[in-house]
Amino acid sequence: MDTKNGSSTGVRAAGDAAGRARAVGAAGLRGFVLAVVSLAGSLTLFVLSVLSLAFILLGVGVLTTPVVLGAVRAFADRRRVRAAEWGGVRIPRAYRPLPEGAGPWRRTVGMLGDPATWRDLGWLAADMTAGFVTALLPAALVLYPLEGFALAAGLWRVFTDGTHIGYWYAFVPISGQGSALGAGALAVAFLTAAWFLAPLLLRGHFLLTRAVLAGDGGELAERVRVLTETRRDAVDTSAAELRRIERDLHDGAQARLIAMGMDLGTVETLIDRNPQRAKELLAQARKNSADALVELRDLVRGIHPPVLAERGLGDAVRALALRMPVGTEVTVDLPGRADAPVESAAYFAVSEVLTNAVKHSGADRVRIDLHHREGMLRIAVTDNGGGGAVVGAGSGLSGVERRLGTFDGVLAVSSPAGGPTMVTMEIPCALS
Repeated sequence: MDTKNGSSTGVRAAGDAAGRARAVGAAGLRGFVLAVVSLAGSLTLFVLSVLSLAFILLGVGVLTTPVVLGAVRAFADRRRVRAAEWGGVRIPRAYRPLPEGAGPWRRTVGMLGDPATWRDLGWLAADMTAGFVTALLPAALVLYPLEGFALAAGLWRVFTDGTHIGYWYAFVPISGQGSALGAGALAVAFLTAAWFLAPLLLRGHFLLTRAVLAGDGGELAERVRVLTETRRDAVDTSAAELRRIERDLHDGAQARLIAMGMDLGTVETLIDRNPQRAKELLAQARKNSADALVELRDLVRGIHPPVLAERGLGDAVRALALRMPVGTEVTVDLPGRADAPVESAAYFAVSEVLTNAVKHSGADRVRIDLHHREGMLRIAVTDNGGGGAVVGAGSGLSGVERRLGTFDGVLAVSSPAGGPTMVTMEIPCALS
């Protein structure tokens, strides 16, 4: 028994070590990617933003500013997604909605009047400086030791013949095999530090991002504004849904039931003197009752699909994927069920995103990923279409954003020209 326990403990320890090694390696590679993106992407967008704002006085900036600031928001949204996926750090998205059908001037004024826009610009400045450093640190701790090991293995001969200092590794002067072994020992120290610090340093990068993007002084007022808007949207959505149900009942099932009642009334008068006609009317009444039942079922399914109520969000999304005209892959990792209103909001949000993908993207493959981590339901819908999806007035994604906002959820869209498009939705909730 003790031997078995010892063996099991050893296997678990080996599995934990392998998992830690993967996490450290991933932190290093992700840090390297973020360092490159922070320096290149943030610097480019910051310069374009400054130039566009300066050109407003010349009139040209009125046309370019909404485009540039929209790109900044998309860039920030992408970092929000990475913060949630790579660091477990949630960064709220609190942009003020722009007026429907607004022209370039109104869009420019609306964006510049939004405190979140100025936080974005401040974040660009921080991201290409402090953000670059905090992203580079985990990458350096993981990748820099490789150079030390290479020097110890003989690479030092490329830089010196052993008679002079030909290279420095950190603070170690490389002048021969002995000093190269010292570089190898320092590389071990760096790698040991990476083992304990790399994931924490990567998370520190995202915490810095949240500190700048989320703001502080006006956060409570912004929170009150967002809650007020989402409450109004929820009331408007509920009223519109009630009107839709009333219209569908009136034009569909109710009309068929009235016709069936009239047919049955006619049957009563004809059953003795014209049995053949009475049979025809009975058949018509039976058909009307069957059609009314189908329409009622469709109506109920549109309010709350039975599979969602009976089997939960994962199976409901799988059933939704089966009805898609394009190849759809679904991955579900939900250890429990959320509250019914949250499941319903998530289901119809996924349905709307899938409808947009089929109608507008030209995609032939869609992937849906649902999982729950750290009190957050996360749904990612990715298609291989042509890209160009935006959250704006009149788009289906705006409705999705409003639906999620009712539950304090957020929507992030990454859709470069040429694709692919990735729509990420997050809803804070607990599973039972």
